[in-house]
Amino acid sequence: MLIVLDGAGAGQMPDAAEYGDVGSNTLVNIAKATSGLSLGNMAELGLGRIVRIEGVDAVDSPRGCFGIMMEASRGKDTITGHWELAGVRLDRPFNTYPHGFPPAVMDEFERAIGRKTLGNKPASGTEIIEELGSEHLKTGYPIVYTSADSVFQVAAHQSKVPVPEIYRMCEAARRILVGDNLVARVIARPFDGRPGSFWRTPGRKDFSVSPPTPTLLDCAKSQGRTVIGIGKIEDIFAGSGISKSVHTRSNAEAVQAIIGGLEGSMGEWDIMMANLVDFDMIYGHRNDPKGFARALEEFDGCLPSIMDNLSPDDMLVLTADHGCDPTTPSTDHSREYVPLLVYGKRLAAGVCLGVRDTFADVAESLADHLSLRCGRFGTSFMPLIRG
Repeated sequence: MLIVLDGAGAGQMPDAAEYGDVGSNTLVNIAKATSGLSLGNMAELGLGRIVRIEGVDAVDSPRGCFGIMMEASRGKDTITGHWELAGVRLDRPFNTYPHGFPPAVMDEFERAIGRKTLGNKPASGTEIIEELGSEHLKTGYPIVYTSADSVFQVAAHQSKVPVPEIYRMCEAARRILVGDNLVARVIARPFDGRPGSFWRTPGRKDFSVSPPTPTLLDCAKSQGRTVIGIGKIEDIFAGSGISKSVHTRSNAEAVQAIIGGLEGSMGEWDIMMANLVDFDMIYGHRNDPKGFARALEEFDGCLPSIMDNLSPDDMLVLTADHGCDPTTPSTDHSREYVPLLVYGKRLAAGVCLGVRDTFADVAESLADHLSLRCGRFGTSFMPLIRG
């Protein structure tokens, strides 16, 4: 069971200056901004032994094993982090477009969809639909925007452009954004409402590029194992290596799906990988440390239900894919270490796993635990924690 706390970084990496992220430390800075975090269950797994987080005890004899991980790939986006957790390293970051997309891309996109576009600049999704929503309703032109991540986002009011048509526009963009203009994700962003009170609907859909090499998920599935993706995992991996997907709209829905899977609602499974998106999407990108703290504490309160439902041979891994420090001026991801907490009823407890050189150590360890033949880069920590 691999749970990714999206954006829950644990301190700036040595190369953070190259990404403009000096001073970023998501968990620590949230705790300082909110007078401490109440994360007793994660503390029991060893979170307080990784970094000093106000309010989180450094438990002498934790029930779990603990460490932190560096990202070996270049970049700090969602796909890069998740792919590395699954054993794929990227030596070149995905393209980003801080000044908008070049005319060649936009001209081809407009020809493909048969209409002009609005926007074409980096922006907050909620802010740009307020800025351009009225003009969009008058013209029917979709709103295109990006961020510090490698994303091409298409927003349209679902009464003006039906959701299936928004998806077709994104499919056209996905075909265009390859080669020298490769973008990690094309994202459909339907919205509703009226000027002054627009809101984004749950119709979001990601059109991701496929991993360049087989992942742990592909390896498992090809060897007859069952892989379940919860949240946006299927989108992040473009469906590759996924046996069954459960799309969720919030942390609460994802946790409910996780517990349901542990209780048997999804049948037999070998790997369950879940993304908890609220930390990043709702609170990190909107610079809301109080909301981020509340979401962390709500998840921490659910941990006993997850741990109690683990079978004796199950292994639970909690980690993150990057940072998203809501206390810095930036509203973007941050280049940070990520926490690593590992628990199993038959695994060793209280083992320090140290500073891992790559997120891919998770992939190698899961493969080792399941006796899979994968052979990707990374080092298994299973020899340290087998009970």
